Amino acid sequence: MDFRHVIPGGSPSSSSTTSSSSHTNHPNGINNNPPTTTTNSNNNNDPMQSWWESISKARSRIQLLSTLLPDPNSNSISSLADSDSPARALLSSPTAYTAVSTALTTSPNSGSGEDSLCNWLYDTFLSSDPDLRLVVLSFMPLVSGLYMSRVHSRADVMASLAGFEAVLLAVYASECRSRAGKAVVINIPDLSQPSLYHSPRVSNSNGSSGNNKKKVGGGGGSVKVGPSLGSEGVRQSVGVLSMPLEPQTAIKSTKRATIVGVALDCYYKQISQMPTWSKVDFCRFAVDWAGQDCVCKSEFDERVEVVSFSFSDDDGIEVEGGNVNVVEEMKNLEIEVGDSDNNSSNVARGTRIMLPWELLQPILRILGHCLLGPLNTNDVKDAASLAVRCLYARGSHDLVPQAILATRSLIQLDKRAREAAAMAAASAANTAGSNANTPSKAKKPEILLVSK
Repeated sequence: MDFRHVIPGGSPSSSSTTSSSSHTNHPNGINNNPPTTTTNSNNNNDPMQSWWESISKARSRIQLLSTLLPDPNSNSISSLADSDSPARALLSSPTAYTAVSTALTTSPNSGSGEDSLCNWLYDTFLSSDPDLRLVVLSFMPLVSGLYMSRVHSRADVMASLAGFEAVLLAVYASECRSRAGKAVVINIPDLSQPSLYHSPRVSNSNGSSGNNKKKVGGGGGSVKVGPSLGSEGVRQSVGVLSMPLEPQTAIKSTKRATIVGVALDCYYKQISQMPTWSKVDFCRFAVDWAGQDCVCKSEFDERVEVVSFSFSDDDGIEVEGGNVNVVEEMKNLEIEVGDSDNNSSNVARGTRIMLPWELLQPILRILGHCLLGPLNTNDVKDAASLAVRCLYARGSHDLVPQAILATRSLIQLDKRAREAAAMAAASAANTAGSNANTPSKAKKPEILLVSK
């Protein structure tokens, strides 16, 4: 069965089929009709009833997932259903993520219309439980990475990827409904003012200062765009981060980067709740997508050595000496295939893909969080650091100003954060050493005065 039939918020295609059964797992494909639940008003108002329904739904989804995975992992995954919060337990389980990742990566049928795991991800995301939706979002780096890599791989160009496309379209349709046809905009401050938070007074005598409005998006809302000068010459404008989304019933080649970028943007909105292994997996796919293995990625990590030299007497110029910056080798702009530093445990699952701004923008947002998030582990920060440097090398080769500026900024922030952490660790070590060498004075015995 073809996945691309009916997506929530879209219209059925000519080959769609209707089903009157409930929204459950189907062995031959995905039921594309949204789930229809009939509950009375009393159950909706009862918090205990809704809590129990959420627990029961999460347990049933976990039990179904355990049957779709190989036997060594089925028992440990099915035991998550006995938790007080089964959806959160599934989200925090590295065993479940590794099992799903291995199945989607190695199975020859993964990503197709008959893939049971894609069926499970699709049905789980359409549930009303927010914790179950977080579980599906945690697999967005894996689904997006495998899908984009296989689309751009010649070996898998004829393979069916309807399962991956259905999951991505479900996430895209959900975000399309939440935006309600409006664009995502931000206020751009006036950099001519002494502070970003400086808002001078604007008199009402100039009637044209508040009337320069233009509609942005298809939602009927109006915001101030373009130059709007007040009495003191204050320039106000907004920047459009994302244009209004259009409902899509299939992934076309012209809309592929936008749909995958929106799915990754949904992942970024919940990234504070995403597990560590999901972030590391995304960084590894970003390295494979960049596809750059040259000296450009280590440009900011090399220290320029200062050496002294003197010209020989044969040149007829007598120079006593001097210090100059010597560049040992020129940058090699050729793309080297393969990575000698990769070991067998870190096999590349992705491939070099096209990186338009619609896709690169959410990638850089996620990498920025992985680099600068205070609660991220060192594994996440190291993986994100390598990914940003590879993307900088890719942007340098492709001559993309936006990518170069954004990646260089992230590299500089990463270097400063690491230098500050190293200085803090050295200071703490020196303080601890000085305290250990300082002799401690013996305390005088306490004398208690008791009055008779």
